[in-house]
Amino acid sequence: MAVKNIAVFEKEFDVSYEIVNANAKQDIVFLHGWGSNKQIMKNAFEHCLEDFRHIYIDMPGFGKTSNSYILHTNDYALIVEKLLYAIKSEPVAIVGHSYGGKVATLLKPKNLVLLSSAGIVEKKSLDVKLKIFLAKIFNKLGFLKLTKIFRSKDVDSMSENMYETFKNVVNEDFSKQFSNFPNNALIFWGEEDKATSLESGKKLSQLIKKSKFKSYKADHFFFCIHAEDIAKEIKNGIL
Repeated sequence: MAVKNIAVFEKEFDVSYEIVNANAKQDIVFLHGWGSNKQIMKNAFEHCLEDFRHIYIDMPGFGKTSNSYILHTNDYALIVEKLLYAIKSEPVAIVGHSYGGKVATLLKPKNLVLLSSAGIVEKKSLDVKLKIFLAKIFNKLGFLKLTKIFRSKDVDSMSENMYETFKNVVNEDFSKQFSNFPNNALIFWGEEDKATSLESGKKLSQLIKKSKFKSYKADHFFFCIHAEDIAKEIKNGIL
């Protein structure tokens, strides 16, 4: 594991990252989802794609990279971009899971690999709409502590700045960014995914012109059990 200090708009981040297959000539970057960290990506893919140098990154606020600021997705993309520049990496592909998929898309790699990516806004259930409505009422009445009971499980035990960051990014519609993505994309999805639905995956694949879509009988973390097949698809898709 290594740490690199990255400065963005007068904000400093000590970004934790790890490299596997250090002597390989081509790089693949792996970006985790919200509430996750680089270890889950490494556990899935470190024994695959042995011809490539793997770069696993903890984005600010997750894993071993701390964050004391309120951020937006563009900030995350810039931080990752500056890290890659600092370590002299020009990746042939960037793999992004869930929220990491949005960050990866903004980086416009030669080859984009999306694993159940966030970015397609889905209809909220009646239960979720009710929670949002009640939280807004309590907030206006000054009962800030009560609003915490309505928060998503994704932000349990997180700091206030990370909660504000979550609010900035959770409902972003990335349809335009996906439509404007100019390069090749491989899109993989879990057919039983309840965090980002299979329908969202199919819609996303229609938005990215140069894309290939494949689904697996598993949930949001399908790549943990299908990493070898995904790795073969990646290798065939970028060589």
